[in-house]
Amino acid sequence: MLVLVVDSSTPAVTAALVEVSADGVAARALRCTVDARAHGELLAPQVDAVLADVDARPRDLAAIVAGLGPGPFTGLRVGLVTAATMGQVLGVPTYGVCSLDGLGHPVAAGEPVLVASDARRKEVYWAVYDGAGERIAGPNVDSPAVAAERARDLRVTSAVGDGAQKYADVLGLPVRVEPRYPDATALAVLAAERIRSGAPSEALTPLYLRRPDAVAATARKPVLP
Repeated sequence: MLVLVVDSSTPAVTAALVEVSADGVAARALRCTVDARAHGELLAPQVDAVLADVDARPRDLAAIVAGLGPGPFTGLRVGLVTAATMGQVLGVPTYGVCSLDGLGHPVAAGEPVLVASDARRKEVYWAVYDGAGERIAGPNVDSPAVAAERARDLRVTSAVGDGAQKYADVLGLPVRVEPRYPDATALAVLAAERIRSGAPSEALTPLYLRRPDAVAATARKPVLP
C-alpha cells in the first residue's frame, strides 16, 4: 500500500511516500526542506514531487499519515489541513502520530533518550522514550532546564532533536547529530498496524500544548469620547 506521510511541526517541511506491506515499511520518496517561514508554500509542491518521483497519482494512495506535533500553531496546521483535506477528497483514511515519536522511536538503543524540538520563546517541546522507543514522559513544553531535570529523574543518557542541539549546554547530555527532525519513515512505522488493519480514519487533532500568539479579541474596547 502506498502511503503519504507529511510533517510540518518543525522548521523541516516534510513529504514522503512509503510502501506499507506485511513485511514492513519501505521508503519510496522524500522531500524535506528546512524553512520555518514557508510551510504553506513548500508542502503542496513537495507532495506533488514525491508522487512524481515514483510515477504515482493521488488516487494511488491507500492512506495518509500526519505528524500531530507538538509544534508552533501556524506551521503545524499546514500539514494537518493538507492531510485532512487530501484524505477527505480522495476518500482514504488519515492517521496521526506524535511528531516527537518520529525522533524517539528510531533512536531507541536500550537506554532512555530525551527528544527535544525548538519551541521558540526559549522553550522546548520534549518527551522521553525508553530503550524500546516507547514514550514514557511528555509531550510537554517547558524551559530546557525543566526538561533537563525530568530527564535526570528518568535516567536519560542522551538527547536528540533540534531543540537538544540548540540547548545542549543546558541539558547536559550527549546530543546525537541525527535525526534532527521527525523521520517520515518512523512516523509511518508507528501507524503501520492501523494502516494494515484498515482502521477507521482518525481526526487529526494538533498537539499545540500552548495558545497561539494571535488570539481574537473577546470583548469590544470602550470608545472614548
